[in-house]
Amino acid sequence: MKNGRLMMRIAVWGVLGSLIVPVSGLAATQQIPKANGHDLQSQVKHTANKVIPAVVSIASTVMVRDQAFSDGALPFGLFKEPPARRQYGQGSGVIVSPDGYIVTNNHVVADAVDVEVVLADRRQYKGKVVAGDPKTDVAVVKIQATNLPSVVWGDSNRLAVGDFVLAIGNPLGLSRTVTFGIVSAVGRADVGVADFEDFVQTDAPINPGNSGGALVNIHGELVGINTAIASPTGGNVGVGFAIPSNMARAAMQSLIKTGRVVRGFLGASTQDVSPSLGKVFRLPDVKGAIVTDVQPKGSAERAGLRRGDVVVRFDGGDIMDSGQLRNLIAQSPIGSKHRLDLIRDGKLYQADLAIQEAPRERIKKSQAASSAASTVHPLSGVVFDDVTPPLARQMDLPVNNGVVVTDIEEGSLAEASGLQPGDVVLELNRQHVNSFSILQRLADPLKPTDLALLLVNRQGNAIYIPIQGE
Repeated sequence: MKNGRLMMRIAVWGVLGSLIVPVSGLAATQQIPKANGHDLQSQVKHTANKVIPAVVSIASTVMVRDQAFSDGALPFGLFKEPPARRQYGQGSGVIVSPDGYIVTNNHVVADAVDVEVVLADRRQYKGKVVAGDPKTDVAVVKIQATNLPSVVWGDSNRLAVGDFVLAIGNPLGLSRTVTFGIVSAVGRADVGVADFEDFVQTDAPINPGNSGGALVNIHGELVGINTAIASPTGGNVGVGFAIPSNMARAAMQSLIKTGRVVRGFLGASTQDVSPSLGKVFRLPDVKGAIVTDVQPKGSAERAGLRRGDVVVRFDGGDIMDSGQLRNLIAQSPIGSKHRLDLIRDGKLYQADLAIQEAPRERIKKSQAASSAASTVHPLSGVVFDDVTPPLARQMDLPVNNGVVVTDIEEGSLAEASGLQPGDVVLELNRQHVNSFSILQRLADPLKPTDLALLLVNRQGNAIYIPIQGE
């Protein structure tokens, strides 16, 4: 990881002390659990000794420049570019093949001009970054060596809360460090580390320097790549995150083969189901992925999906939110076929989806808005205008398609619900809107207690925003 750019999202420094909680009296009454016929302590020692040789330390060097400084001798107010300086970072990696392929985090080696790999037996090699993927935070490094110790891939889909795991890496520069804990959650998303998140959460202590290291199960199988911690101080507080091995392995294979990660793509925008949206769409549970927009000639359109459909199952497995659906599709082979169960207008339908390849550009994530309560008209305090040619040029909007929000009163229901100036209203309560007069006609009958379900275009993303009166 980079100097000052450590592996957590809340804090970026380490702690130099520890809190020791007395546990006297417990050992005499606690029995050591069994693991496959062996006592747990022996199994942990065996697993640690087996995996440690395959976990490496990675030191990276990047060239950085400080802000340009003014030189009075230069004319026209030009600035002279300062000289580049070296910045050093440190992280971990996992040898996954005897011929020298190493999986680590992209943020450990991103933009590195020099990579040094140190094995557990202190052998040193120059590493070459094969490729990296910021969207999953996975990167592959290659060293010129053979007959290396390597870790066996495990199946992260089989992980369950309570499973024993070991985190192995080089936290705070302390090489060959092993910590022990359990899986405390699976499928953790919205952590804010990467675009594609499906993290394994663990209480096995993880600290700065563990990034890119191994998370293994009790049998020594690689089930995750340690990536981030949530911490107000920068030190371990028992909440660490690892990229699941199935996601990391798929990314690694694609990076080696093509130099980039080839992903599946739905060809539609989706958002999570909130309690208020669950009522609007007559859903039995607050889960699923709402289709907010369907791209022409994409997989979703070919499968017959429509705006307002709610995908509730993928190949028979429940879909909890849009992130889970996105991850499942992203990891599906291009051209593979899958069954979607969806709810449309309160009725259950099925669709057959053929996966297409995702476009190269970054796929932006839709955000669902929350609802708020008020005793006024749901759209009170919102200023709308037709998308006229001058306004379209000013705001970079398509002409004659929707009604643009030009201002919102502070503290209004609409503001609390997430509506923003610049949003272009396409629908009100599932009715198409292409002019202010139509919006006015649809909005006039609404009572203060009614719901105003807006479909808006926000910078190219279509999202539903429920504004509920009281």
